[in-house]
Amino acid sequence: MTIQLTIDGEVVTTTEGTPLVEVAAANGTYVPTLCHHPGSPCLGTCRVCAVRVNGAIAASCSLGARDGMVVEVNTPELRDLRRTIVEMLFVEGVHNCPSCEKSGRCQLQAVALDMRLEGARFPYRYPDREAEHDAARIWLERDRCIFCQRCVEFVRDRETGKKIFSISRRGERARIELDVELADAMPPEQVAEAVDLCPVGAILAKGVGYDVPIGQRRYEAWSLRNRVLGRRPS
Repeated sequence: MTIQLTIDGEVVTTTEGTPLVEVAAANGTYVPTLCHHPGSPCLGTCRVCAVRVNGAIAASCSLGARDGMVVEVNTPELRDLRRTIVEMLFVEGVHNCPSCEKSGRCQLQAVALDMRLEGARFPYRYPDREAEHDAARIWLERDRCIFCQRCVEFVRDRETGKKIFSISRRGERARIELDVELADAMPPEQVAEAVDLCPVGAILAKGVGYDVPIGQRRYEAWSLRNRVLGRRPS
């Protein structure tokens, strides 16, 4: 069913039920997100895509379009809210971007650069999370995990459907876990998919590391905003 709604005062047409974050991108309005993966079920875990809908703040990846919606994206309040969430993700982990294998391909880094984030207003916590290196093909850097849960929900054993990644414990003690036996059964192409699915450098393929030259990485030559909006370099 075709419907109409407004995004920042502009009337747009879309299909009922389409995630608002995708509706916005299709109509030239960028909304950052870290857990949303186009074509996959909504997770709504990072809340970086917060917008105001009919006066109430909501995650635009988890809310489907409805006729007559009034959506606000680029207000000072909402921009500061999204920026605050990204700042908190940085201070709650250990993100040394210059030395990270995912630098230039990291979605958290790209979102922060788009926000012109140069530091955080909160004290850095520098958590000590032990790395997982027992699997044959995967290196798990827990201190970089932002708990988006993409790997938990979308990476599964191809024969049994069992989850290969999970989250244990709660609160500040929470950490990502890896089923080593299932991980060792992953074919190389599935390992590469898991690495690409992770928005940060928490999931790495052993023996690969810095495999893309500086200057040719995903977000170096073309901004995340333009990629999300479907634009191409001129």
